[in-house]
Amino acid sequence: MGGPGVAAAPAFGGRLAIEAEGLEKTFTKKRSIREIVKRPFGPAEPIHALRGVDLSMREGEIFALLGPNGAGKTTLLKILSCLVLPDRGHARIAGIDTLEENRVKPLLGLVHSDERSFYWRLSARDNLRFFARLYDVPSRRIETRIEELLRRVDMLDAADRPFADYSSGMKQRIAIARALLHDPPILLMDEPTKSLDPASSLALRSFILDELSRRDGKTILLATHNLREAEALADQLAILVAGRVRQRGTVAEVRRHGIDRPRYRIELNASADPLVGPFRVESDQAADGRRIAVVLLDEGASWEAMVRALLDARLTVQSCDSMELDLEEAFSRIVAAERVGP
Repeated sequence: MGGPGVAAAPAFGGRLAIEAEGLEKTFTKKRSIREIVKRPFGPAEPIHALRGVDLSMREGEIFALLGPNGAGKTTLLKILSCLVLPDRGHARIAGIDTLEENRVKPLLGLVHSDERSFYWRLSARDNLRFFARLYDVPSRRIETRIEELLRRVDMLDAADRPFADYSSGMKQRIAIARALLHDPPILLMDEPTKSLDPASSLALRSFILDELSRRDGKTILLATHNLREAEALADQLAILVAGRVRQRGTVAEVRRHGIDRPRYRIELNASADPLVGPFRVESDQAADGRRIAVVLLDEGASWEAMVRALLDARLTVQSCDSMELDLEEAFSRIVAAERVGP
């Protein structure tokens, strides 16, 4: 990508592309009219969006930020994109503090699902012309750049229709084209597949992985609720709960969170209750108890010892396979642990 008149993406040389250290942000909850009338001088309720967030990612990575509603994902992206100032802590983009807005913004492209940021009566092409000027794309380059991006996001044929007439998927493709106008090396994407149908979501994920990451080498920070999306795209991920990073690592590392013993799915010829052996039944997956999930109790316990215990109980093993660790289960465990307390 790029070309004459568009600033070339700076080479980070393998260094950190995004850094956050001790980020904290508190908002004041808006009071309803009823609350104001009942308690006109009552104290405002604080909302702690971020509570000491530390995060880092290197150039060329796709990093997924997961968390339930209200976890602080959007607030973190707004701080990184210079839209919100932190109360405490620091954030840097390519080594530049986000307080230096004029230096940071050319390095960033922000993709979010807020369609209100576009002018609905204008066409996609006219919207992109407007934003290209805001992003300081040189005048001689604007038209060819817009044409190039419309082709890349497969919107060339519909480019002159009013934005209001587009489907959610088409609007999201225009949002990506807008973020790419000035060819930034880093993309911040806030729930890019929100409200999209499965086919549109799959197409957009393929575009992010194949075009933006592999072809263009973009560094991408992706905030999402979609665990399947995170598994498909992310090199690294972090789970944010109640404003704190509770777990981070590769998908495989996060999957293993809280699991320190092998698990197996076994189908038997009879009910498995009661069972005695070097394992415990973690869950029955059938009403008759014949299909069970088991976990080895002792780190030194072997597969052979488990089978021997089953045979001693006069049970026949009809099938057995190792259970894949599940990101959804790990996510649920981490969120549940936060609700119980640190």
